[in-house]
Amino acid sequence: MNRTRFQQIARRFKDLKILVIGDVMLDEFIWGKVRRISPEAPVPVVEVDRETCYPGGAANVARNLREFAGEIFLLGQIGTGPHAERLKGLLTGECVRLDCMVEDPGCQTIVKTRIIAQHQQVVRVDRERKSGLSDEQFRRVLEQLETIIPEIDGIIIEDYAKGLLTQALVDAIVARARAAGKVVTVDPNPGNPLVWNGVTAIKPNRSEAFGTARVPASDPVDPPIADAALLRVGQMLLERWNTEALLITLGEQGMMLFQRNAEPFHIPTQAQEVFDVSGAGDTAISLFTLALCASATPTEAAEIANRASGIVVGKLGTATVSPRELLAGFDQP
Repeated sequence: MNRTRFQQIARRFKDLKILVIGDVMLDEFIWGKVRRISPEAPVPVVEVDRETCYPGGAANVARNLREFAGEIFLLGQIGTGPHAERLKGLLTGECVRLDCMVEDPGCQTIVKTRIIAQHQQVVRVDRERKSGLSDEQFRRVLEQLETIIPEIDGIIIEDYAKGLLTQALVDAIVARARAAGKVVTVDPNPGNPLVWNGVTAIKPNRSEAFGTARVPASDPVDPPIADAALLRVGQMLLERWNTEALLITLGEQGMMLFQRNAEPFHIPTQAQEVFDVSGAGDTAISLFTLALCASATPTEAAEIANRASGIVVGKLGTATVSPRELLAGFDQP
C-alpha cells in the first residue's frame, strides 16, 4: 500500500465510533537502575527513578484508538478504590467514553506492575482475581448494547481470559452487532475457548493460533508462506470460527492474513528495532478494525496494522502510535 491510498482510508477515521469490550486493567511501570545484587537473596536491587501508569488490556486497545477514531466507548469491569479511580482518570483523560463500564465493589481491578531497569524488564507483578458479571449486571450490559450499537461503526472484543467474556455474553454481542451490520473483530485467548461464529475477523498471535487449533507448536519457517504447519492452522481456524478473515501476528516475521476463497497473504514486519512487545497486539487489532470500518479491504487493513505494530515495538512500555508516525511509516520502503 502506498501513502496516497493510506491517506484515503485514514481520512475516514475521524468519523468512526468504536466500542471496545473486554478485560480492562491498569499497567504500572517502575523505572530504575541496577547497580548491585541484594545481600538478602541473589536478585538485583532496583533503585527507582520514576513510576508511570497506563490503561492496559482492553483499555489499551481503546487508548490506541484515541488519536484516530472520532469516539471510543469502553465496556469492561473494574472494582472500586485507588486503582479503579486511577484507571478511570487515565481513560477520561484520553477522551474514552466510560458509559458502559461496570463498577463492582466485589471485583478487583487488575493491575500489572512491570519493573524496568536499563531498558529491560526485571520482573512483573500481577494483582488479579477473576470475576464475571452478575445476572443483573449482564442484563444492564445488554440494555446498554441495545442503546449504543446503532451509534457505532464497529466492535473490538479483547479477551484476556480474566472472567468478563462468557459464551452467553459473546453470543449476545455478536448477534446484535451482526444484525445491525457492524464490523466485529476479536483478539482471542486460548485460555478461554469461546465460539466466535459470525464475527468479521479474528486476530490471534502464532502461539495462540496453534494452541487454539490444538496443533503442537513448531519453529517458525522462513519465509512464512512456506510454513506448512502455520498454513494448516490458519485454514483450520478460518473454518472452525466461520469468520471472514483471520489475521495471525508472527512477531518479527510480520503477519499472515487468511481469507475465504483467497490465498494466504504474508505481510513482512516493518519494525526497525524491537525494544518492547507490550501492547503490540492491542495496536494491531485497533488499527486493523479501524481500517475495516473505513472500508479498507482486509489486506489493506492488515498492512496498516502491521505498520502500526512495527512502530510500537520500537518503544518501551505500553506504547501507542500517533497518526503522524503512522503516516511517516508509509514513506518507508
